[in-house]
Amino acid sequence: LMLSQLLAARGIDTVVLERHSRDYVESRIRAGVLEHQSAAALRAAGVGARMDAQGMAHSSIDLAFAGAHHRIDLEGLTGKKIMVYGQHEVVKDLIAQRLADGGDIRFEAEVNAIEGLDGDQPKVRYTHNGQPHELVCDFIAGCDGYHGVSRTSVPSNALKVYEHRYPYAWLGVLAEAAPTSDELVYARHETGFALYSMRSPSVTRLYFQCRPDEDPEAWSDAALWAELHRRLETGDGWTINEGPILQKNVAPMRSFVVEPMRYQRLFLAGDAAHIVPPTGAKGMNLALADVQVLAPALVRWFEAGDPRGLDSYSEVCLKRVWRVQRFSVWMTRMLHAQPDADAFEERLQQAELASAAACESAARHLAENYVGLPLEAPAT
Repeated sequence: LMLSQLLAARGIDTVVLERHSRDYVESRIRAGVLEHQSAAALRAAGVGARMDAQGMAHSSIDLAFAGAHHRIDLEGLTGKKIMVYGQHEVVKDLIAQRLADGGDIRFEAEVNAIEGLDGDQPKVRYTHNGQPHELVCDFIAGCDGYHGVSRTSVPSNALKVYEHRYPYAWLGVLAEAAPTSDELVYARHETGFALYSMRSPSVTRLYFQCRPDEDPEAWSDAALWAELHRRLETGDGWTINEGPILQKNVAPMRSFVVEPMRYQRLFLAGDAAHIVPPTGAKGMNLALADVQVLAPALVRWFEAGDPRGLDSYSEVCLKRVWRVQRFSVWMTRMLHAQPDADAFEERLQQAELASAAACESAARHLAENYVGLPLEAPAT
């Protein structure tokens, strides 16, 4: 959707194929933290008004460990803030703007195959309203996620896959409860990690570390709240509000990168090319960064026949992807209880947290990565 919005501004036609209904994609709850650059990009694309009116700008985050809260001053260390605004809200804004501008979005369109990638006009075969269709393109952007057709349409010998699975997951809770903190709280408890975040002034989003095979239905609401209180509260008087639980689910954690992010006239973006553990709040932001590289590259090709931006797309994006992977893995290992860690490793983990909270250079490193790395300029 964002790529379509950026290209439309330069008069380049696109077709967006979405397998689900509009109601489905606008209501599914996903990530909610926008980096400084991501929020700026949405404003520049003409879809930031509702975000600025309803989103919550945050200038810091809290690290909670060893019985105390430690503020990381993002704005003071970097001059930048983050924006808490749900991914489904971003999707709503983009869909509304694309449709208002006459954009072509085809909902409930199931892509069956991508063909002809070695030629000048690849084809997408899909089913819509029960009928088979064929779409002939100049280029295809594979923004269809980890399980989509795009990446599997590339010959396996043309891609190298890097993957790591973690021995824990997150049990997520969406609750109708007013937030009691102005900032996100990342907590390291002896029994495992927990995160306190929010989606609106009346809805909180909370997570805690669990087993990958955890059954969320095995947890009663009372047990969930008791565990969240135990892991998040540090005895300094701060507490969390309880309320009706609207949703609970378990999210497995993994790191995944595929190289390169291009095959002929197919460009992979977002979860089709990379997945990061959610601790650093980077998934949606990496996807937005990808298309901010791809869009101007396509514009240069269409307007001037210049292929250099397209040729460097994968290299430029992967530099950022691996730096973001490193940061997300670092935060994950620092904050989660490691099932196989010995006492020595646990003490090192505590020292890492203490350094991030007390050392200005360590706090700045965390802050610079959390608010978002600058976008690299495409090849000239």
